[in-house]
Amino acid sequence: MDREQVSSRQEAYIREHRRHHHLVAFLRFLVFFLFLALWEASTYLHWIDAFIFSSPSRILQTIIDMSRDYTIFRHTGITLYETLLSFVLVFLVSFLTAAVLWFSGTVSEILEPWLVILNSLPKSALAPLLIVWLGANTRTIIVAGMSVAVFGSIISMYTAFRETDEEKIKLIYTLGGSRLQVLRCVVIPSSIPSLISILKVNIGLCLVGVIIGEFLAAREGLGYLIIYASQIFKLNYLITALIILCVIAFGLYQIIQKAEHSIRKTRSL
Repeated sequence: MDREQVSSRQEAYIREHRRHHHLVAFLRFLVFFLFLALWEASTYLHWIDAFIFSSPSRILQTIIDMSRDYTIFRHTGITLYETLLSFVLVFLVSFLTAAVLWFSGTVSEILEPWLVILNSLPKSALAPLLIVWLGANTRTIIVAGMSVAVFGSIISMYTAFRETDEEKIKLIYTLGGSRLQVLRCVVIPSSIPSLISILKVNIGLCLVGVIIGEFLAAREGLGYLIIYASQIFKLNYLITALIILCVIAFGLYQIIQKAEHSIRKTRSL
C-alpha cells in the first residue's frame, strides 16, 4: 500500500470523525432546545404550574434581574472559588497520601480499612459537626467539599498505582533505580489515564460537597441562594441557581476533558 492511499484513508477518517463530532454536538443542542421549548409551552398552555416549575422565560428574566445588581456573579464566583480550591486540595492530599501508601506496604495495610470506613460515611451528616469544630465560615465549606471526594480519591489513586505493570518496575530496579525513581518514571506516567478519570469524578463531588456546606454555613454562594429561595418561595431563583450549577459542572468537566486530549496528543508524539 503506497503512501498516497494511506494518506487518503487518514484524511477520510479525520473527516468522518469530525462529521460525527459535529453531529453529536448538533443533536445535543437540538435535544436541549426541544426540552426548553416543551417546558415553555407546557407553562403557557397550563399543563404545569409556572409558579412551581418556573419556565425558561422566567429564568431568563431572573438572570437579567440578578445581573443588574451583580448578585448572580457574586454567588456564582464564591461557589466556583470554593469548588476549585477544594478540588485542588483534594488532588494534592490524595496524590501525596496515595504515594505514601504505595511506598510503604505496612502503612497501606494499616490505613486502607480506615479509608474505606471514612469513605462510606454520609458526608451530609459530617457537615454539622464541621460547623461545630471550625465555625460557620468559608473554611468549613471548603473542608466539606473536600470530605466528599478525598477518601474515595485516595483509594482510587492508590489502586491505580498498584496496577502498574510489574515488568516495568522490575526493569527500573534491574537498572539500579530507586523506589522514588520507579514512582516518578513508571508508576505516575502509567497512572495518568486513571488520574484524569479520578479528576473528572472529583470535580463533581467537590461541587456537591461545597453546596452541602453552603446549605448550612454560608451567607453567600449558590447553595445559600437555593436555601434562601426555597424559604421565601422564590422558585425562579432556586431553579436559576440549579441551572448555574449545571453550567459550572459542565464547564469544569470540559476543561478537564480538553486537558486530557492535550495530554493524549503529547504522549502519542
